Amino acid sequence: MAALYACTKCHQRFPFEALSQGQQLCKECRIAHPVVKCTYCRTEYQQESKTNTICKKCAQNVQLYGTPKPCQYCNIIAAFIGNKCQRCTNSEKKYGPPYSCEQCKQQCAFDRKDDRKKVDGKLLCWLCTLSYKRVLQKTKEQRKHLSSSSRTSHQEKEQYSRLSGGHYNSFSPDLALDSPGTDHFVIIAQLKEEVATLKKMLHQKDQMILEKEKKITELKADFQYQESQMRAKMNQMEKTHKEVTEQLQAKNRELLKQAAALSKSKKSEKSGAITSP
Repeated sequence: MAALYACTKCHQRFPFEALSQGQQLCKECRIAHPVVKCTYCRTEYQQESKTNTICKKCAQNVQLYGTPKPCQYCNIIAAFIGNKCQRCTNSEKKYGPPYSCEQCKQQCAFDRKDDRKKVDGKLLCWLCTLSYKRVLQKTKEQRKHLSSSSRTSHQEKEQYSRLSGGHYNSFSPDLALDSPGTDHFVIIAQLKEEVATLKKMLHQKDQMILEKEKKITELKADFQYQESQMRAKMNQMEKTHKEVTEQLQAKNRELLKQAAALSKSKKSEKSGAITSP
């Protein structure tokens, strides 16, 4: 009886071939908990639920520091502290200021001073390095599939040649692997990866623009409310000032009348005192 191995998630036992490489997950667990990219830091993690779109580390940072900002170097929305993400901050401390990535042309590639750590001699940023490695992995799988199908076709042709007695040119799998079609596989896979990355970056920027527009609308509404309140207050103050001024002017006129009456009475008293014997 073949040995059975436990799934690292559900702990049920399956044949070794039924478990995934690395994670050692069964088919059901791979479907229920797929490996996805974090919305913020773009690292791959095992998704616990469909609503969970960020990794555990970013979730902790959101609780501690709030929503992150785009990194000033790699433009990944993972700058929880300051204007740089933790990955670029650590790389800058270790390798110095960033250089232009030869793939995406952003100023976010760090030179490790070791040609062995470069990807085919190219200085690439972290995201482009991952994309390039995924393209190479897909290309290897496609070449393996192409090689196996080429060998099968070659064996069928040889068998048919022996049965029919005909003469066919031998077909070499190495020749098929070196054909221009294989290069096209690499280019197409790389372009698809770049398009997917650009779409995600565009979606992130659209979300940022929407959030900024929402904030601007809220600020405008608040400004208009404060302006209307200020105008109403100024109108009320102007009305009160006008009323107080009118009251003072009326009181002033009344006092002037009283003063004039007193002055007239005093003059009449003086004239009466002079005329009396």
